[in-house]
Amino acid sequence: MLNSAWMRARDTVGLPQVRVHDLKHTFGRRLRAAGVSFEDRQDLLGHRSGRITTHYSAAELSRLLEAANSVCKRGENRPELVVLRRLSVS
Repeated sequence: MLNSAWMRARDTVGLPQVRVHDLKHTFGRRLRAAGVSFEDRQDLLGHRSGRITTHYSAAELSRLLEAANSVCKRGENRPELVVLRRLSVS
């Protein structure tokens, strides 16, 4: 969708690099953050495949860490979850 109206609208708001595809990802992520069910997100995004819906509404890392940390009782000398990344050795 690269018609002149879309390009003019992007320029008007100062976001000439934004694509319609970017808006679909943003919509999917905001639906998930708002607690909209998977099935409703799938319908709203117009997907037949649940895998595609998951791609467009991936979880936020901060929410995943919060959920994982929720099983650790704080203040009782229990460790919190720390995300580590193994560096590849060449």
